[in-house]
Amino acid sequence: MSRQRVGAHVSIADGFPAAVSQIQEYGGNCGQVFVGSPRTWSVSSVDSSDATAFAELQATEDVRPWIVHGTYLINFATPNDDLAEKSVATVQEELNKASKLGIDYYTFHPGAHTGAGVEKGIRNIGSRLSELDIPDGMTVLLENTAGGGTSLGSTFQQLQEMRIRSEIDNDQLGVCIDSCHLYAAGYDFTTTTGLTEMVGEIEQTVGLDAIQYLHLNDSKHPCGSNKDEHQHIGKGQIGTTGFSKLINHDAFTDLPMVLETPVDEKGYAWNISQIQSLYDT
Repeated sequence: MSRQRVGAHVSIADGFPAAVSQIQEYGGNCGQVFVGSPRTWSVSSVDSSDATAFAELQATEDVRPWIVHGTYLINFATPNDDLAEKSVATVQEELNKASKLGIDYYTFHPGAHTGAGVEKGIRNIGSRLSELDIPDGMTVLLENTAGGGTSLGSTFQQLQEMRIRSEIDNDQLGVCIDSCHLYAAGYDFTTTTGLTEMVGEIEQTVGLDAIQYLHLNDSKHPCGSNKDEHQHIGKGQIGTTGFSKLINHDAFTDLPMVLETPVDEKGYAWNISQIQSLYDT
């Protein structure tokens, strides 16, 4: 198995311990799950024995670290108080479930200001982040977005402003980078110059230490399109050369990476193998 940590987003339909087996079947060694339905406010209950078994399997099978992806309904930027309250409550509940499972990371999309303006939206995000009680040993990661509309978080500067506006210590509030979102937002890391410029921007904003997890997805659309449609590794606009540059860069090569590629005949095993084959040996 590759020394790197490469995995995929897997289902919890058969229970959390079964998720570990799924990752192993795909040839991976880390993973991502939802702890509820991604398109509703419901959060799954976690049986104590299930949680204990899952936590133990992470260690005994060396399939880790895991990351929980928040529901897509969360919007910390919203001017709507009811939606904000529901969003904060859901994130808190999901964080508590993740902690019970022995999971180290939690990521979510910051949200959209829906007309309130960028500055107001970022202030809202900072304020709502500050309401969270992050369990010991866990880190919340803001996921970069593809941009477009009133979505926030498509630049590292915006992500850093969210961190500054919050009262959370930097060691508990980092960033999860999605490669498709990066590309859609205009970061062309497929060239040496583009990758160097992007890393320089990270250093000047959130800092390289803030980047703690990667989502690896190719893009169906050109750079700067603001369209978030994932493609299989090497079959989209980013291509194998782009991924090779990204994952072999010193800033990213040792980070855990999970795939969210299309679920079809190629599947996660094929995509994980693609990524593993691109690492410099």
